[in-house]
Amino acid sequence: MRPRVLQLIGNLYTGGSERQAVQLVESLHESLRYQVFVACMDPGGDGGKELNRIGFSEIPEFRISSFFNHTMVIQLARFVRFLREQKIDIVQTHDFYTNVFGMIGAWLAGTPVRIASRRETRGWRTPAQKFVERRSYQLAHAIVANAEAVGKQLLEEGVCGDKIVTIYNGLKQERVTPRLNRLEAFKAFKLPPNGHCRFVTIVANLLHPVKDQPTFLRAAQRVRQAVPEARFILAGEGKLKDEMRALAKELGLEEDVFFTGRCSQVAELLSISDVCVLSSKAEGFSNSILEYMGSGRPVVATSVGGAREAVIEGETGYLVQPGDYETMAARIVELLRNPERARAMGKRGQQVVEQDFSCAAQLAKTEQLYDRLLARVKEQPSLIRRWFFSGLVVTSILCI
Repeated sequence: MRPRVLQLIGNLYTGGSERQAVQLVESLHESLRYQVFVACMDPGGDGGKELNRIGFSEIPEFRISSFFNHTMVIQLARFVRFLREQKIDIVQTHDFYTNVFGMIGAWLAGTPVRIASRRETRGWRTPAQKFVERRSYQLAHAIVANAEAVGKQLLEEGVCGDKIVTIYNGLKQERVTPRLNRLEAFKAFKLPPNGHCRFVTIVANLLHPVKDQPTFLRAAQRVRQAVPEARFILAGEGKLKDEMRALAKELGLEEDVFFTGRCSQVAELLSISDVCVLSSKAEGFSNSILEYMGSGRPVVATSVGGAREAVIEGETGYLVQPGDYETMAARIVELLRNPERARAMGKRGQQVVEQDFSCAAQLAKTEQLYDRLLARVKEQPSLIRRWFFSGLVVTSILCI
């Protein structure tokens, strides 16, 4: 009988973590080595359509409003029952909320293997959230970090090094393979089809200041002065959009910056871009950088998180320090003025993605982790019984 693995996803929107989780579900499902189950804490978003397409018609939902009210207790009890009824062998979670809810529930259910995740370094969580998440890590047998930099951050926070496993994000090549030609892409994004324009693009949500679009815009001002045909695209949606529009106007870029909103056609957007940028103050392992490289575009990114593990300095792009818009601008100008070098960097980036950041590589390392942890369980049956009975007692208390 195949081991049964549950992927607990926070929501089904098309954010980076959620997309990686859905992608892993599909890879595991096609592999046939494990019987895959999916559950979520919020069914909102388009990811459900993708899961429906590959055979997951019903996705159990465990919605909570807080970790500290009766809803948490009720949903946790439901989750524990679900894990036991389905005889789940492995629970894997993918973000802060699923780590906390999923690790507690899986521990209470006596699930033999519990795998949490960490996908960012710093700049995202409050001290209270960090404290709660560290407690959930104590219930996990492994914590998947999506970059060595993320693993290092976990060590600095006191997480046991033996639990940390690095598994890089994977990229499906079809995600960066355009279906529209260049002219159609310009129309789709309502961009001027001017053959003389050179587009510099950033794909990053406008929800959190950590993405630091102001640095990108300040670099854009300098690039525009040096390369008059340069134009700039900000792809992403969020509460900071109006603020960024105001800054673009203040910098004299009102006519040169295009806000395309949430990007559902990333392949087409990147196909008309000459240089791609990420200006974040902090990252885990950026999906945007992988998409830039996978689409054959040179990258200029801040040297944070896993960017140093993806971008090869001078070969696939350039790394600059966070907030250093002057150096960022100089690197962008260099690539715009040397299109042959830019194309060579883009081609090398595609090779790196194919070799090191494919879905196949992500799947292989994930299954190796599952195999190792399940083998350890077989060697320690008495320990599993203790987990089960301690979980049974606590669940009984919660259900009273």
